[in-house]
Amino acid sequence: MAMTFDALPAFAKEFHRLSRKYRSLPRDLEEFKRVLQIQPLGNSKHFNVITKVEGVAILKARLFCRYLKGSSLRIIYAYHQKRAAIEFIEIYFKGDIENEDRERIEEYLKRLGAVAHFI
Repeated sequence: MAMTFDALPAFAKEFHRLSRKYRSLPRDLEEFKRVLQIQPLGNSKHFNVITKVEGVAILKARLFCRYLKGSSLRIIYAYHQKRAAIEFIEIYFKGDIENEDRERIEEYLKRLGAVAHFI
């Protein structure tokens, strides 16, 4: 079964803003999706499970950006194991924001009917 990808409206807005600044970002995200197709929970120390509830894992990963020549972008996503789906929740530049938006993650999980227990 092929992995499906979706994104929250807030993610789409952040992605659009960042991709105007970092031109390689659309291609970088496509490469990231190829990695997730094979290993949705990540393949290195650059992936971290934030929380896990009822078949859904919320992960934070470093997103390598060719334009930045490094991995100072962070991406938060939900992996829905049963339906082989990934939903992007947040993307940010590590230099601008220190940590992920925990409130957004909690809201996302509430909509799924789950409660966040951050690891």
